[in-house]
Amino acid sequence: MASTPSRSCRSPRPRATATGDTTASTSTPPAPTTAARRPSSGSSTPPTSAASACCWTSSTTTSGPEGNYLAQFGPYFNPAHETPWGPAVNLDGEHSRPVRDFLLGNARQWLVDFGLDGLRLDAVHALVDDSDRHFLAELSDATAAWAAEIGKPLSLIAESDLNQPAMVSPVGSTPDAVGMTMQWDDDVHHSLHAFLTGERQGYYVDFGTAETVKTALTRVFVHDGGWSAFRGKPWGAPVDASGEHYDGHSFVVFLQDHDQVGNRAAGDRIGRTVAAGVQAAGAALYLLSAFTPMIFMGEEWDATAPFPYFCDMGPELAPLVTQGRKDEFADTGWADDVPDPEDPKTFDSAKLDWAEREDPDHARMLDWYATLIRLRHEIPELADADLSKVEVTVVDDDTVILHRGSVAVLASKADGPVEVDLTDADGEGPRRLEILASWTPTKVDKAAVAFQGPGAVVVKRSPGLSRRVRSGA
Repeated sequence: MASTPSRSCRSPRPRATATGDTTASTSTPPAPTTAARRPSSGSSTPPTSAASACCWTSSTTTSGPEGNYLAQFGPYFNPAHETPWGPAVNLDGEHSRPVRDFLLGNARQWLVDFGLDGLRLDAVHALVDDSDRHFLAELSDATAAWAAEIGKPLSLIAESDLNQPAMVSPVGSTPDAVGMTMQWDDDVHHSLHAFLTGERQGYYVDFGTAETVKTALTRVFVHDGGWSAFRGKPWGAPVDASGEHYDGHSFVVFLQDHDQVGNRAAGDRIGRTVAAGVQAAGAALYLLSAFTPMIFMGEEWDATAPFPYFCDMGPELAPLVTQGRKDEFADTGWADDVPDPEDPKTFDSAKLDWAEREDPDHARMLDWYATLIRLRHEIPELADADLSKVEVTVVDDDTVILHRGSVAVLASKADGPVEVDLTDADGEGPRRLEILASWTPTKVDKAAVAFQGPGAVVVKRSPGLSRRVRSGA
């Protein structure tokens, strides 16, 4: 049985996460390689390379009670609002103004005094604020003022599962807009993971088909106001693909991250569940999408090290966490052992083995990721953030094609020959195709593409070739 995610989309654990979603490692890593990101809303400064940027996770919601003595010094929490980690941060109760000022001062210290380029705000859906002006909107305005003060763009990246485009809309543009530079898009992850692995447990119940992959890559959110079976209620709001307030780069997407791997019973990566070609197909779809891609540490070479949940709690809380972790996954039908989060061996198992990159199989995956990133850098159509230009064709249950202008990304999880004909659907003469990248040997006969699945192929159409597709035999 595959390792399943916990019933909650998040585990209440302390952590620190930097750009590239790196967390635990041993020896010095190579220079990070990630896609460009947008500057703060309203800034005319061009996007900067994330490889030269430094962002830090700001976690005001997930500390939990262990070692947290703030409540003894002042009204930092509001018992009127509950979160999975206890009472919410006091953003709207009595004496909330000093608390908000404390948080603003902390943000300014990181961004202005310490010179970071941005903050990744953890679990903003747990920042409950019923005041007239949401704290995130106040933080966004303050950050814009600090950016003007120091003369460089500053970014705020929200981890949110609310699926609300107002999160990345400028303050004042809509009643609920809070002005974040970017926000997490878990629906892209869930769509790809469930499609590639076949898992349907927990929050994957609403995902898994090629059609949901199409929806996520073209409409950002699968849950955009419709029914969520997992939540048992309607969820989210639609994204305007032609909207003036945000674009594809406003949404951070990934195939793996610290939560989606760490929340699994064994902390197993996708490469331990599916064939390398399946991971290669998923990587091609998200790295060449219109979104801002984020690579999880070691993903680029298909690292074998797991990333299980680990912690170091006190003597009272530690055994409760260990037992709670076992009980949580027993409820999902998980029969194997669950790593003890308090055991130092669990932490040690998460450390990357950088020498793996020299192994032929791992080196092949690393070269594939590097090639995809290079294509995104070199081809303007792949860097285009205009969501209205993105198209996806579902060829069959196993195969989809992502269209980015003249570039087509053919991705399949099929275990066998894959044939797709990219000629005009009306039967007009085929045009020439150029192979830009392929996971497996690929043949092109005029406009017909054939390769061995699972895997992916990136091709460029000659001018005038239609985007319409008919599947091959």
